[in-house]
Amino acid sequence: MRTVRRLLTAVALAGAALLGPAATTGLADTATPAPSGSASGDAAAQAGPTEAGTSFRTAAFFRQEQQATAQASTGDYLYWVFPADAGGRPTVTATVTLPETALRHGSSTWRIDVYDGLRRRQPCMYGMQSRVAAREVATVELACTLRPVRASADTWSQDPLPGSYFVRLTATALPEEDSGQPFSVRVGVASRDTGGAYATDGALAVPLVPGATTPETVEALAPEDGWSSGWWSDRWLWTAAGGVLAALAGIGGYVLTRGAGRPSRVPPAA
Repeated sequence: MRTVRRLLTAVALAGAALLGPAATTGLADTATPAPSGSASGDAAAQAGPTEAGTSFRTAAFFRQEQQATAQASTGDYLYWVFPADAGGRPTVTATVTLPETALRHGSSTWRIDVYDGLRRRQPCMYGMQSRVAAREVATVELACTLRPVRASADTWSQDPLPGSYFVRLTATALPEEDSGQPFSVRVGVASRDTGGAYATDGALAVPLVPGATTPETVEALAPEDGWSSGWWSDRWLWTAAGGVLAALAGIGGYVLTRGAGRPSRVPPAA
């Protein structure tokens, strides 16, 4: 009986040791903010391009956590491009500062769209990607949260894959008299780590980065920490923990069965 108790205790301790750090890490990632650096360091890290492209080919490149800014005229199409890796769920935000109220003749409608490296428009799961701005409104806030980026997927699924993502912003409706008026915009992207919940077994041979013909170019357009290719997720921790617990449970069952099958000792006859 003591052997069985010791074995069950060992199983419980092993499970706590294996699953505890993973659970604690997951909670820390979602609840504990990262320590902030100096003000000048944060400003340098968030500095992005100050101009936008006018097509997919001329899209201005910036990395996540940076802030891209631009000044343009209403009616123009503005393009930016940023990298997104497997395991992340990007959220694109845009703040449009509209022309002066006295210069406008009515309401306007603004919209952001996000396209992947194959130029497939990706749907927004959350956020307001299109909004109507009344004449007296000074700014418009837009947001688009994409589906989690997968390391690999079937071609028919159109799931987000690692690579470049294009952001397009424009005014889709406005009075004809307001066309060509100046406005400014600030665009940013931040990703939430989805962990192993959306992990896949496969991975792309190379991220979907349009126009990149060499590995050096692909890396130059990579996230700040490089491409992970989706080979690692916390699902490995849970799989290893399950394997260890299954092995310990098997040993425990063997010990119990072996102990139950032994004949009781009978004292020798006098």
